Amino acid sequence: MSFRGNRASTTCWAVHHRWLRSRVPAELRDWLLDGGSLTDRLRKGCKGRFSVRVLDEGWQRPRLDEARALAMSPAALGWVRQVQLLCDGEPQVFARTIVPVTTLTGAQRQLAFLGDRPLGAFLFAHPGMQRAPVELACIRPGETMFGRATSGLKREPAAIWGRRSVFRIGGKPLLVTEIFLPAISALG
Repeated sequence: MSFRGNRASTTCWAVHHRWLRSRVPAELRDWLLDGGSLTDRLRKGCKGRFSVRVLDEGWQRPRLDEARALAMSPAALGWVRQVQLLCDGEPQVFARTIVPVTTLTGAQRQLAFLGDRPLGAFLFAHPGMQRAPVELACIRPGETMFGRATSGLKREPAAIWGRRSVFRIGGKPLLVTEIFLPAISALG
């Protein structure tokens, strides 16, 4: 679906196996399909300092596709966190996390207080953490996610690729979207 004029269109996500292998850029395939912690992989690949820059976090209404992925009411609020994952100050990944109110109980309350600590360290430290199949998307200018993910980049790319998954900790869901920025190709 796309809109003409000033209205941004919604990104179309599809389970990874529905994408033709030839459509997914070879240099991003391993990043997009890696089942491990992105935080750990970035820390290992970054020869300098890995850091997290919080762009925005707080109570917001998730986008309709995000609410659907989490089986939330479209009117419900969630804790929304948007960050950049950096290597030596260079943005590698834009990440957006949606945490339903019902998830922020018990030990999961910590999700609203991560600050500049990476979410991946929290998720992958929990035994029993479950991850739904990864969905992929090619995101282009004019789509809602594109503008936010590429904000602050020196040059706007023609397209960017992302993945998202619903994670469950203690049976409670959260949606994690990771958009890979052009600088990621230097990390291999």
